[in-house]
Amino acid sequence: MKVREKTAGRGGSSGRRTGRRGSALAGAAMVATLLGSVLMPQTASAAGDAEEDVRGGKRLPAVIDGGAWDAGHVQGMALDRKGGHMYFSFTNLLVKTDLRGNPVGSVTGFTGHLGDLDFNERDGRLYGSLEYKDAESFYIAVFDADRIDRMGIDAETSDVVSTVYLKEVVKDYTADMDGNGVFDGDTADTRDHRYGCSGIDGVAFGPDLGGRGERKRGAPLLTVAYGIYSNNARSDNDHQVLLQYDVRRWKKYERPLSESAPHTSGPAHTDGKYFAYTGNTTYGVQNLEYDAASRNWQLAVYEGKKPGFPNYSLFTVDGTRPAARGPVRGQPEPEQGKLLTLAKEGLHDPATGVRGWQAPGEYGLVSLDDGRYYVAESGTVEENGVEKQTGRAVLHRWTGRTPNPLAPVRGATR
Repeated sequence: MKVREKTAGRGGSSGRRTGRRGSALAGAAMVATLLGSVLMPQTASAAGDAEEDVRGGKRLPAVIDGGAWDAGHVQGMALDRKGGHMYFSFTNLLVKTDLRGNPVGSVTGFTGHLGDLDFNERDGRLYGSLEYKDAESFYIAVFDADRIDRMGIDAETSDVVSTVYLKEVVKDYTADMDGNGVFDGDTADTRDHRYGCSGIDGVAFGPDLGGRGERKRGAPLLTVAYGIYSNNARSDNDHQVLLQYDVRRWKKYERPLSESAPHTSGPAHTDGKYFAYTGNTTYGVQNLEYDAASRNWQLAVYEGKKPGFPNYSLFTVDGTRPAARGPVRGQPEPEQGKLLTLAKEGLHDPATGVRGWQAPGEYGLVSLDDGRYYVAESGTVEENGVEKQTGRAVLHRWTGRTPNPLAPVRGATR
């Protein structure tokens, strides 16, 4: 399970950051027009200004408040644009709001780690990463989104949640890499865990990363990113690892959530395993998102700590270039894998060839597929002596500027 520090203020400078990003993001500049979209003020709205939705003429608020909860901090978000709902993961709590930030439902009772989320428009269901490290069990939690219609739904006793076991993740997480016959468990200070795998976090639907035939034009695949332990003493943990699955075949695997008796029902194989060379990061890809406008994938991370790498906080994978087979660097034995290409955008580190950005997104990132993104802000408030976690979705535009390509739209700052 990830442990995070308190959020702190964040500036727009290109210098390295050693603390947390704050809920206040610098760079209030915006692009006035993009893809024909026009900024339109929304009066008497709790969300502040709103933007016209260029795909349907609807207004999307500049800010959607996810509320304050006695739970873990915000891990990810997902938007059901057609239904008019935003979903927030607060580590052990799922909250569903309308687009004005009014809570309309929640799912409680998770003792594991509920991470990043994505909404599948094809089946109307919500997908999220769910970790139980001590039980060596990693799942995709599948929520019946329409039935999250009241507060306090129990994840185990209701049938709103089903789970699918990811055998590939478990295999890499439990790998005895030092060959001593003992798996060292949930710790970064070990040679165990293939690729430094600490579990899973980022999830997103998007095209086949291998660019294979009809699948490229067919149903989007669920893409699941590994968590990666921070460990500067090893060199086999410098890739982000992405798995892809065709969830249309998953009904036969889905089982109710049972935390006392974890099940192992899931696909025996992935539909693709891919590697992006970024340098080691702290707990891997926190939030993963596919942007249909650019055809790129965004990988938001907690910065790494290896001195030989630039340690960016956001990486862009060029989705127009199918993965190519090549060497997976740093492995104890020579290994070939399907390698992804970082987009030729943003900051560039000549020593490693790594490109990226100093940008937010690690607490939640939602692409609107038109150059706009909702970016999560995490914070805390005290209510009646109880510290609660807050999260809100703040609308940004992709400007492509360095070091931070995401600029808040009008009405998104305060």
